[in-house]
Amino acid sequence: MAPTLVFSHANGFPAGTYQQLFKAWRAAGWRVQALEKFGHDPRFPVTSNWPRLRDQLVDFIETEVRAPAYLVGHSLGGLVSLLAACRRPELVRGLVLLDSPVITGWRAHYVRVAKLTGLMPRFSPGRVSRMRREEWPSRRAVAEHYGAKPVFARWDPQVLADYVATGTRHHSGKTVLAFDRAVETRIYDTLPHQLGTLLRRHPPRCPVAFVAGTRSSEIRQGGLGAARALAGERFRWIEGSHLYPMEKPAETAALVLELLAGMATER
Repeated sequence: MAPTLVFSHANGFPAGTYQQLFKAWRAAGWRVQALEKFGHDPRFPVTSNWPRLRDQLVDFIETEVRAPAYLVGHSLGGLVSLLAACRRPELVRGLVLLDSPVITGWRAHYVRVAKLTGLMPRFSPGRVSRMRREEWPSRRAVAEHYGAKPVFARWDPQVLADYVATGTRHHSGKTVLAFDRAVETRIYDTLPHQLGTLLRRHPPRCPVAFVAGTRSSEIRQGGLGAARALAGERFRWIEGSHLYPMEKPAETAALVLELLAGMATER
């Protein structure tokens, strides 16, 4: 039976955005499954420190995958996967974090205070997502809109096409974002601040790898100390921004396969 890889997406980008990575992993013999959108199921609302998002992933593994799996997650998805691995270690055979800021120490204290004082919306990426454009006349207009932005211009063209196809839906004669911007904003504004305590008390029992983007401002802001401690010799760099899986899907997929192969050999 093929080994199972459960992928978790970054905030605002449904799993369908990553189809090019999935194709590469499936071609290499992996069974790939992914939860399409975090935070949109009323059973698993977005709350501070994301315990219900963690539960959503655990529920997906138990009901859809039905076997221990290797977890791979980008940004939000990596952190939710880490939370799941700490909570339910028997479900996780290995973990690969793709540019997921593991915030601990004084940075975590800053996040905690910002949340307690109501200042988090001023400083989190939610200040951008809450104003994000959310409707267009057509998918072609969506592609033109994003294609003109410098951030998206660095994306692999097929990944951008996948995002336009799966990250939008038709509604009342218009094309709208499939990922609710209010949910995206709540996710940003409830960023976990308890990871340091969690990792001391309930560290992952599985192998952990981390891949950081050389031009990732998110990683610079979040710090790399905890990520390096978690991954040890499985810490890697890849050229690109925080969104390097979209910029370099083939390279990202290959590096993940290399790391997973190493974990399988260790087991």
